[in-house]
Amino acid sequence: MSEPNQAAPALPMEEPAQSPPLRSESSAAAAAERARPFWNPYVAGIALGLVLLASFVVVGKGLGSSGAYKLLGAAALQQIDPTYAEENGNIGHFFQPGRSVLSEWIVFLAIGTFIGGLLGAFTSGRFKRETIHGPRIARENRWVLAVLGGMLSGFAAQLARGCTSGQALTGGAQLALGSWVFMFSVFGGAYALAYLVRKEWI
Repeated sequence: MSEPNQAAPALPMEEPAQSPPLRSESSAAAAAERARPFWNPYVAGIALGLVLLASFVVVGKGLGSSGAYKLLGAAALQQIDPTYAEENGNIGHFFQPGRSVLSEWIVFLAIGTFIGGLLGAFTSGRFKRETIHGPRIARENRWVLAVLGGMLSGFAAQLARGCTSGQALTGGAQLALGSWVFMFSVFGGAYALAYLVRKEWI
């Protein structure tokens, strides 16, 4: 009898060619970043309302933001030219003998807001350095627009006697007519301007 045919040794199979990734690591990381949830807006809104109520009860004042930056600018101007700062009709009343201009409650409120923003970024896993901009604008141009927008917002806050924190939250909670007019103007102006600069974002 003939010996049974022995099976030929199996040849090593070539590994299948790996297809290129559908998206880069950076885009994948960006997608994963977008998938992380923000704080629930309704819960955050209720918490903000309770903070506003606590501010009225504890401090006797509402919330604000732009006033802190005005005080910071006044303190810096006093260091440069004390005479001009103290005789200035707009900020001169901030300077009182034996008292720092930065001892106002709104300065500590701004510090607390900064700390709260950091906590929010850490707890949501979104703390990182980045420049968010549309595909049709360079990062440097985005910085220029941000600075110009911040300057315009600061000037407008002084012109309107308050920012969205002081006017919308504090004034709106007190049903002040001027604050409600302010907020309708803010949203109306924002939507109108968004249409004009939409190419910078989309």
